[in-house]
Amino acid sequence: MTTLTHFGENSDMKQKSEDIEQLLQLIKAWLMKQPHLPQNIEDQLLRRFIISAFHSVEKTKALIDLNYTLRSQAPEIFDNRDPDLHEIQNVFNLVDFCPLPKLTEKKHKLFIYRLADSDPDRFAYADVLKAFFMVADYRMSFDREMSDGEVPIFDMNNTTLRHITKVTLPLVKKYMVYTQEAHPVRLRQIHVLNTTPLLDKCMAIVRPFLKSEVAKLLIFHAPNSSTLFDYISPELIPKEYGGTLNVTMESIKEEWRLKVQRHRSFYLDDTRWRLDENRRPSENCNAGGGGGNLFGMQGSFRSLSID
Repeated sequence: MTTLTHFGENSDMKQKSEDIEQLLQLIKAWLMKQPHLPQNIEDQLLRRFIISAFHSVEKTKALIDLNYTLRSQAPEIFDNRDPDLHEIQNVFNLVDFCPLPKLTEKKHKLFIYRLADSDPDRFAYADVLKAFFMVADYRMSFDREMSDGEVPIFDMNNTTLRHITKVTLPLVKKYMVYTQEAHPVRLRQIHVLNTTPLLDKCMAIVRPFLKSEVAKLLIFHAPNSSTLFDYISPELIPKEYGGTLNVTMESIKEEWRLKVQRHRSFYLDDTRWRLDENRRPSENCNAGGGGGNLFGMQGSFRSLSID
């Protein structure tokens, strides 16, 4: 029985993989007819779009178009992304972006994000978002590990009122719209550690842009609590957070800093990231907004990445 069960699971996985590869070819053929979109998108990133769109060809097309359209309308976040810039290196010194090395039993990918330096004078929100998505873009494009969902863990420790006053609403809106509508991931849970009275002020900024289905994924944890382990096994969490994973946050952060720096040409190649509205085919002007500003969008493009 065990052999048959495992055989069935492997067979299903093989079938899904074959389906994705067939869809990948369809999407690549479609891209060739979309002169306004980048033509050298990594295959792995295209696979993530397909999976996020639940293997729907039409939803995948719309998601890709929306992703690059929104990028073009948020230059503060997605332009001038040289890893060697002082501003970017400052963020890596200031913030820990840590994709954790092991998946959960449900094949979910874990991340921990935290301020490593509490000095608000060094905190520039636009630069933090830029570096955040540089790490995400590398992972989406080159990481061979395919998860069945993502679980970000945000640590509020070291966050002060002065940090919050440096967060601008237009950038919060762009971040929230992009991550909820166009980022090719499926959110499963969102954990917030070391909550303080400042949480209310943070939520007051975020709440107007927070989709109701995303809000339901939020789980808050008080300082010095172990409630995170009610949801995630300690063996997946670094010792700094009371887990047993024998990898430090600093070593994970440095690993990803080096990955980003070593792929400098990847970020500097504008042909990978820029959308040209002047070349958008007239028949799909509505697909990505046709040049209109989508950060004022109402309603929802998708419930694709959240379930």
